[in-house]
Amino acid sequence: MKKILVVFCLITFLPAFLVAQELDATVIVKDEQLDISSRERVNNFKNQIKDYLNNTKYTRKPWEGDKIKCTFNIFFNGSSDNISYSAQLVVSSQRPIEGTKLNSLMMRTLDNTWSFKYQKNQAMYFNQTDFDPLTSMLDFYAYIIIGFDFDSYYKLGGTDYFQKALDIAAKGGSSSPKGWQYESNAYNRRALVDNLLNAKYQQFRQDYFDYHYNGLDLFHTEDQKQSAYNNIVKLIKNLEKMRDQIDTRSVLMKVFFDAKAEEFVEYLKNYPDKSIFNTLKKLDPPHISKYDEAMK
Repeated sequence: MKKILVVFCLITFLPAFLVAQELDATVIVKDEQLDISSRERVNNFKNQIKDYLNNTKYTRKPWEGDKIKCTFNIFFNGSSDNISYSAQLVVSSQRPIEGTKLNSLMMRTLDNTWSFKYQKNQAMYFNQTDFDPLTSMLDFYAYIIIGFDFDSYYKLGGTDYFQKALDIAAKGGSSSPKGWQYESNAYNRRALVDNLLNAKYQQFRQDYFDYHYNGLDLFHTEDQKQSAYNNIVKLIKNLEKMRDQIDTRSVLMKVFFDAKAEEFVEYLKNYPDKSIFNTLKKLDPPHISKYDEAMK
C-alpha cells in the first residue's frame, strides 16, 4: 500500500531527487485534423506535455511508493493564426489494487472544450498564481487525479487537491470563460470540483475511501472477502439512500459511474443478492445494459 509521509518541517531541506513527482503520465496526441504546417509546429508538443506533467511537483509532501499512472489523450480539432489551437482531451487514471497485479480505473472523462495558444517548443512553467489556458488545464486535471487517488487511501484525503482544482477553475472562469464556467453540457469542469467539495457528497467520498481501501484492496484476501463485499455494497446502498439529497445525474456521479460501471459488474457478479444490480440501474441509467447482462 502506498504511504504518504508528511513531514512539513523537513520538506524545505529535502534534496530535489527525494521530493518525487506524483504522476506517471502517458501522453497521446492525435493531430490528423490539422493542416501540414500546423502539424509541423506541434511535432514536439507531446514530449513537452509529457515532460511537464511528469516533472512538475504538485504536492508539498514527500511521495513514497508508486506514481499515479494516468493518460492524457489530446485530439487537435483545428488551429488559427499559427499559435491558436482547439482540442479535445480524454483523461484517465488508475491505482493498483492491493496484493494483486490489477488496477482500478479512477476516472476517464472526455473534455470537449479546450482552446489555448502554443508556439513551437515554447517553455512551460508551473505557475499557481496566473492562469494559462494550456498549462492550467493540465494542472487542473493533475489535481483531480491526485485528489481521487488520495480519497481512495484516506477519508476525504483529496480535499486540498480538489480545492486547488477549484481555484484554477475560478481563475479560468474569469480569464478564459469557455469551458471553465457552468454550462448545460453533460460534463463541466467547474461543476465537477464544486460537487467534490460540496457537503452533500461528503458521505459519498467517505464511502469511496471504504470502497477502495476496505473493499477492493481486501477483496482478494479470502478471510476478508465478506468485509470487502460489505464495503463495496455500502457505497451503492448509501447512494440510493441519498438520492433525494444529491443529483445522481451530476457531473461527479457521471465521472464516477463511467469509471466504475464495469468494475461493479466484475466484483459483484458472484454477489448473492442480485438486486444490487437493480439498485445500480436506478442510480446509473446510462449503463443499464451492463447491469442487465450481469443479472443473467
